[in-house]
Amino acid sequence: METERNQFLGTEPMGKLMRQYAVPCVISLLVGALYNIVDQIFIANADYLGSYGNAANTVVFPLTVIALAIAVMIGDGCCAFVSLCLGKGEPEKAKKSVGNAVVLILAGSVLLCAVYLLFSDPILTLFGGTVNEATFHYSREYFFWISLGLPFYMFGQAMNPVIRADGAPRFAMASTLSGAVVNLLLDPVFIFWFRWGMMGAAVATVLGQALTAALAAWYLWHMKLARPAGRDLRLDRHILGRTLALGVTSLLSQLSLVAAMAAINNMIRRYGAQDAVFGKAQYAQIPMAVVGIVMKFFQIVISIVVGMAAGCIPLAGYNMGAGFLHRVKELFSRLLAGEALVGVLALFVAELLPRQLIAIFGAANESVYYTDFAVRAFRIYLCMLPLACVNKACFIFLQAMGKAAPSTLLSMVREVVFGVGFALLLPLFWGLDGVLYSMPVSDFLTFAIALVLIRGTYLELTPIYSVDTLGKEA
Repeated sequence: METERNQFLGTEPMGKLMRQYAVPCVISLLVGALYNIVDQIFIANADYLGSYGNAANTVVFPLTVIALAIAVMIGDGCCAFVSLCLGKGEPEKAKKSVGNAVVLILAGSVLLCAVYLLFSDPILTLFGGTVNEATFHYSREYFFWISLGLPFYMFGQAMNPVIRADGAPRFAMASTLSGAVVNLLLDPVFIFWFRWGMMGAAVATVLGQALTAALAAWYLWHMKLARPAGRDLRLDRHILGRTLALGVTSLLSQLSLVAAMAAINNMIRRYGAQDAVFGKAQYAQIPMAVVGIVMKFFQIVISIVVGMAAGCIPLAGYNMGAGFLHRVKELFSRLLAGEALVGVLALFVAELLPRQLIAIFGAANESVYYTDFAVRAFRIYLCMLPLACVNKACFIFLQAMGKAAPSTLLSMVREVVFGVGFALLLPLFWGLDGVLYSMPVSDFLTFAIALVLIRGTYLELTPIYSVDTLGKEA
């Protein structure tokens, strides 16, 4: 019965399915990204926080990405496995995967919360929080409350792709949107009216995440295709191994991004101290605050890109499982074209409107050095956006096809070998500008490798595509 209810994934026009699944996923991820971005906007425009609060937000941001990495590994892996199982007509395995995912994310989130609370000071130091005393103080305050909310955040993020795999992308979107609205409404109240500072921004975020988690928990007991029973909560080594293998690309993609951000933050702290302007105590936090803002814009773009690709995971997984490889090829082509278009449009915004973008983040309250460095950062750091978008789509789509190894390898090369390597190497020659150039150089070289994998994927699908299509049409 479950597989019959999902058969439309193998028959409906692919363009229609992409809109049905990708659009809610894009909105969900955009809304999720807005949690941190909204916090940073309100923090930047609070005169008693300003660029110090902005820099603190930048320090804590990669630590929330670590939590997200664990959540998406479990959630995306479960989503891909459930979709493959439903395509093969194996609903019991799908239910077992969902049950195992619930147990794993609850245990993992509590453990990470404990680690963050116990070792907060050395962790913040590792991510560049000691750029100056005020930044470290605000980082500690924000990080404490964000850490307390990790179980809510991670559960909601992990269940979101699982809900999409169950055929309810709109509910997944609505649950995330509800939490973001709560955050948006409470941020100005806590920051400007109550003047709770960084604590106010964090508490508003945690309350929104708690609502998203509550809605996800409610949906679990009302799933249509893969609702887990009590026996499905018992961990199964085979199911768990397959689920995590499919999600490991998402984990490594996020963790390697954290490594790159840690390297960038520390290089900014080191080479900023050697700069004629930013070496002065009153301006020391500006480069870190600005790069954090540029990363937030990049996060918005990547949320669209990842949303489009992740929304296609159930489509790719079902059609791969069912053997409809001609549809998988069509989906891949449409996705790559769409991702490239998003990258081109975002590039125009970053190159032509950097002053307008930085103005949103409190530039009027800062020195001229703040705006000047921001304009340079936007134009250099994001100059290869179209290639970055195609690269990310390639990572995720290969994962959806069950090709965890090449997907993981490409992601690791981008973020660790290139991302961390160039962030450490280029500043030796060009100082702060070397930090900015590390991203476009990494994206360009990764794209050269991605082209080989894209071509190989098409060649793999094309011979079968001809026979498969003839068979279906006959």
